[in-house]
Amino acid sequence: MRLYSTNNKDNIVDLKEAVLSAFPKDRGLYLPTEIPVLPSAFLDQLNQYSFSELSFMVAQNLIGDDLPEDLLYQLVTRAINFPAPLIKLTNQLSVLELFHGPTMAFKDFGARFMAELMSYFLKDEDRETTILVATSGDTGGAVAAGFYDVPGINVIILYPGSKVSALQEKQLTTWGKNITAIKVAGVFDDCQAMVKSAFLDKQLLEKFSFSSANSINIARLLPQSFYYFEAYKQLGCSDDITFCVPSGNFGNLSAGILAKKMGLPIKGFIAATNENKVVPEYLTLGKYLPHPSHQTLSNAMDVGNPSNFPRMLDLYRGIDESSTWNNLKSVLRGYAVTDQLTIDTIKASRDNYNYIIDPHTAVGLYAASQVEQQKTTAQLVVLGTAHPGKFAQVMNQAIGPIKLPSRLEAFLEKEGTAEEIDKDYKSFRELLLSM
Repeated sequence: MRLYSTNNKDNIVDLKEAVLSAFPKDRGLYLPTEIPVLPSAFLDQLNQYSFSELSFMVAQNLIGDDLPEDLLYQLVTRAINFPAPLIKLTNQLSVLELFHGPTMAFKDFGARFMAELMSYFLKDEDRETTILVATSGDTGGAVAAGFYDVPGINVIILYPGSKVSALQEKQLTTWGKNITAIKVAGVFDDCQAMVKSAFLDKQLLEKFSFSSANSINIARLLPQSFYYFEAYKQLGCSDDITFCVPSGNFGNLSAGILAKKMGLPIKGFIAATNENKVVPEYLTLGKYLPHPSHQTLSNAMDVGNPSNFPRMLDLYRGIDESSTWNNLKSVLRGYAVTDQLTIDTIKASRDNYNYIIDPHTAVGLYAASQVEQQKTTAQLVVLGTAHPGKFAQVMNQAIGPIKLPSRLEAFLEKEGTAEEIDKDYKSFRELLLSM
């Protein structure tokens, strides 16, 4: 597998370098030089395969001979060892539950696959790797779970101190060993900017061998394409599917576009954001105007400058900005959803479908309802991104207390530890140099 930088198509690397370096020095993002189109016979026979089997076959087509076939199969089946059930709410509307992994958020798919792949690539290295990850909520917990106690890898998680839920913070700070949590007196965008700056800091690079576990890392993106195929399978291989994707950094939606480029007959996508609506505004105005993020009830999507936006543009690149905009609009619609509508949708889902959803899935479900009102004939699939129990305060506000799974209760019983820094890069840099 060969990959290029979105800022320089001549900057081509192999999969190992893309995974371990994560972030090209030209500040682009890696994408495959070629996206294989899967044979129609494979798509027609998906119902013959388990989720892990079809994931392996998609991975094999993407990755090629970078890994021996038997090792790739073992890697995928270890990483993708939990289900993604499709829950039908109506004849046309479904939720694909992606929160049945260890930390009960969709980030488990990418984090576990990346941990397996990175461990394989590092097995013969004699230098430790330090993974830097910025999180707006669920990414850090999934990465911590995936890399906990993995030899040769240290993980440093930056999170916005007052912007994550209590349970999310426990999932970031209670690991110990090779996992370090850093509480930043700022917002997610500050954390994300620090990670990007560290990757270009020559003095830090003399001390650390950095990689990233954010969705800028192609190893996070590839496995997120697998469950689009799983949804297609569970819908009986319908060729009229629109996916509604709750979106923050847009890695999940970029993975869906990758699946479409691989031949999965997806009709289109809906980018469902909270009031951090830079991409819906772009789809309306044709101008990308990033802005500081602000806090909402769907905190994991509080992103004002989505990292994966350049990938989306590159996957639909035209001859100029206008044609790129039109190309992207042909497959993508955007909806921004307020906090009040989020609360209303959590209530409506319980009352109308007897189905409890978290605030991020609620953003997606509301956006899907707006399309449904347009009387489309497509199957609408909302990606269910996290278990509602992770957001007790919001759920209490919307519908009252809900029962926590034992898996989440176990985190609440633990004591957490975090370093605390200001939101400026100098504070982060000094902390790293002191380690």
